Amino acid sequence: MYHYLIVGAGLYGAVFAQQARQAGKSVLVIDKRPHIAGNVYTEEIEGIAVHRYGAHIFHTNDRQVWQYITQFGEFNRFTNAPVANYKGELYSLPFNMYTFHKMWGVVTPEEAAAKLAEQRQEITGEPKNLEEQAISLVGRDIYERLVKGYTEKQWGRDCRELPAFIIRRLPVRLTFDNNYFNARFQGIPVDGYTALVEHLLTGVEVRLGVDYLADKEALDALAERVIYTGAIDAYFGYALGALAYRSVRFETKLLDMPNFQGNAAVNYTDRETPWTRIIEHKWFTFGKDRNGCDIPKTMISYEYSSEWQPGEEPYYPVNDTENNARYARYRELAAGEDKVLFGGRLGEYRYYDMDAVIAAALQKAGQLLT
Repeated sequence: MYHYLIVGAGLYGAVFAQQARQAGKSVLVIDKRPHIAGNVYTEEIEGIAVHRYGAHIFHTNDRQVWQYITQFGEFNRFTNAPVANYKGELYSLPFNMYTFHKMWGVVTPEEAAAKLAEQRQEITGEPKNLEEQAISLVGRDIYERLVKGYTEKQWGRDCRELPAFIIRRLPVRLTFDNNYFNARFQGIPVDGYTALVEHLLTGVEVRLGVDYLADKEALDALAERVIYTGAIDAYFGYALGALAYRSVRFETKLLDMPNFQGNAAVNYTDRETPWTRIIEHKWFTFGKDRNGCDIPKTMISYEYSSEWQPGEEPYYPVNDTENNARYARYRELAAGEDKVLFGGRLGEYRYYDMDAVIAAALQKAGQLLT
């Protein structure tokens, strides 16, 4: 019998497995997909590390997390500097002096600050929805061109129907700084995320193509404890109703050209363009393959946001009042499970950045393994 059965070979499961093995525990990791690494899975095609489930750019201010994860792979110095395309007009993201100059023709930070202050005055009192929240942060012009359409495509709802808390803040910089995350440590694994997770799982038994929920009783019998990183509502057979998610569909193309858009990410912020953004994967590694050679072709992915349906991959939890209340009831059910612990993005019904996933897995391992 194993000490731990870990359901899910993504970052959370792989980090916990590594910690458990290091602590001398026997571990079995299973995943229903035919590959490890969950949504950070990368696949090499024509020398390009393709992010199969969307762009994953590692960034953190947590030195402990950075020191931990860089033991398992070398990271490059990639800095996220996306571009916004609004009906053919290009703007810098995050909102900075390049953005404000393009938007209003202002030249100095003082002029930009005055224009922002003027436009923010449109909203008085507590913002009642996402639209009002965004305008109170960046003003009407930036909201209309760079926030509204993108957000409505991403969530499938009018911004006036979305809660204000979805946009707690929007980065505004009165400098010419295109570093989106502005994190102390950031980059992308030189050999791809799949290799990183392989190193995390060194010495750990992994079985792929195994559907835990389809054979739960037999699989539970293999281990003393279970770490479950799948959807919490699916675990309980949707007994309290399904939790809402947004999903993403990718249309990926290999192009016989060296450069399609000149940037790793271009967001399409008008409502009429059906995709939310286009990713050009080669620029995550500066257009070079793992040997440092220029890559003659390019791979792009169009991203389309949609309401999650059974059989699709759930990406973003819809953390509104109704769904959070439903999750709270599922969490009460989870607390009654003797040998199963729930973790990760789906197990905890929350959006996690990668560094937060790693920190949560390390914390859980620290609690259970010491």
